[in-house]
Parts: sequence; structure tokens; C-alpha cells
Amino acid sequence: MKRKNYIFTNKKHSDKAIMSTILGIISMVSMIIVIYLTYLQEGNATVGYGMTGVFATIFSLTGLGLGLVSLREKETYKLFPWLGTVINVLLLAGIAFLLYLGRMN
Repeated sequence: MKRKNYIFTNKKHSDKAIMSTILGIISMVSMIIVIYLTYLQEGNATVGYGMTGVFATIFSLTGLGLGLVSLREKETYKLFPWLGTVINVLLLAGIAFLLYLGRMN
């Protein structure tokens, strides 16, 4: 007969961590769309694309802050804080790389 193993815990998913992950995903999707649309126009970006990049950067910085704060919370699962932090750091690195490439031309 198989024993049932139950694990009782007070852990929960942090709302800040989930929001961090959502902001990172929104920022990443919007930047991918902007890069693709700029590629279709042969590198001629409009002001709207630039503003989308600025808002994506702001969302990503906010998401990074929320992810770092939620990593320090006690009694929470750590999947979403790490996921949100990693997504936002990678996106900010990608934006910095795009700015560097734009500066070279």
C-alpha cells in the first residue's frame, strides 16, 4: 500500500513577483514587435517606436525592482521572483545593446 505524503506549508506566490514577470513579458514582446517593424522599414524607426522602447525600458526597470524586492520576501516561492528578475535583466541588457548598436552608426 502506498503512503500519501503531504507537505504543509504557508508559502504562497508573491503578487510583486508575478507582476515583475508580467511586466518583463510585456516589455519583451513590445520590444520584439518594435524591432521587427523597424526591420521591415529598413531601419527607419518612427517616434512611436522610440516611445514604445522608452516605455518598455520603464516597465523593465519597474519589473526588475519588483523582482528584487520579492526575492527578499520570506515564506514565498522563488520561481516568479527569479523568473521576473532574469527576464528584466536580459531585456535591459538587450536594450543597452540596441542603444550601443545605434550609436555605432
